[in-house]
Amino acid sequence: MRAAGLNADAHSARLDRAALDAAIRKQGAAFQQAVTQGHEHLFADAALFVSAVQLQQMQEVIAAVERVVKLPGWNDDIPHVCLGVFYGSDFHLNAQGAHLIEINTNAGGGFLNALLLESQREIDMPGKAVAVEDPGQAFLDMFMHEWRLARGAAPLQTIAIVDERPEEQYLYPEFLLAKDLFGRAGLAAHIVDPSALLSRDEGLYLEGCKVDLVYNRLTDFSLQQYPQLRSAYEKQQVVLTPAPAHYHRYADKRKLVLLTDDAWLHAANVPQASVDALLQGIPHTRNVRGEDAEHWWADRKQWFFKPVSGYGGKGAYRGEKLTRRVFEEIMQADYVAQRLALPGERWVRAEGAEPQALKYDVRCYVYDGQIQLVAARLYQGQTTNFRTPGGGFALVRVVE
Repeated sequence: MRAAGLNADAHSARLDRAALDAAIRKQGAAFQQAVTQGHEHLFADAALFVSAVQLQQMQEVIAAVERVVKLPGWNDDIPHVCLGVFYGSDFHLNAQGAHLIEINTNAGGGFLNALLLESQREIDMPGKAVAVEDPGQAFLDMFMHEWRLARGAAPLQTIAIVDERPEEQYLYPEFLLAKDLFGRAGLAAHIVDPSALLSRDEGLYLEGCKVDLVYNRLTDFSLQQYPQLRSAYEKQQVVLTPAPAHYHRYADKRKLVLLTDDAWLHAANVPQASVDALLQGIPHTRNVRGEDAEHWWADRKQWFFKPVSGYGGKGAYRGEKLTRRVFEEIMQADYVAQRLALPGERWVRAEGAEPQALKYDVRCYVYDGQIQLVAARLYQGQTTNFRTPGGGFALVRVVE
């Protein structure tokens, strides 16, 4: 396979750092400062290659998931007027195919990967990018579509990009990119902590200014910690995207249990082609809580354990690395276990270092079932961490 051969070559498709640095400078001093301090491993040193077959497999799994979540009864008790921005379908690719590890509903990195892609457009490397023609415009159109779904022809004027202590977040630089994108479209955009928001009878306010739409980057997916924002959302005083309804519909890890349950899928009248795509493309996932602990311990090496409410790899463990103490804690907590699907490897030579094999996962940024951009994350360790020399966000190129 050509993709595998290119990924095994540490010297193939190296990033043009000068072109990337020029693109970063073009964004202005504030962005340049934010993206350089403590972000040495934000962008990987090389592109990642996937085959056309692997890309097709990922597309088929995403399409199958979309068919299932639209079934009557999947989440009919949860209102969802908007579709939800920046769904991230994360895959491990290996010799057995493409495996959907999880779905995120506030997936980070879209704006940064669009910048990375644009900076390398003139660089000669094999294959082609997996993205719409103009990701930035597609992102803007996505937010505008969310607004129209909820408010129709009413004018959108003010957007709040919301996260806890946003300037301390590792992906704060992309908040700046989002703010700039909205500003160039004539919208007033603010990057704020949720504590700055106030819910009143007539709407959600930021320092006396009414907020029309919230781009939600919080990781408390139910908003229980943020009563002002949750109140405004429940009263439909603000357009919130992504919202708790989107998380419960797509990203709650217990949904993976249903999506890999052959009997449930057939009982729900899921078309056989979609059942096949899901069972082949998502590692078998089971609920752990209440199961036989000794059975799980004996079989632990075949599974990856994830907390139901976790994110970003926090509290997740590969079974073979579990200590008995941590295992017992998992048995008392709310976890799912997913059949182990090992990530692929990309050989990379970081500056001044010997070539080394890095793990990778592939993230498809999806809106309304359509892929807007595909990127990768290269890393060492158990989960992606942006601490690996030569690693970070990477271009993805599809080759025949």
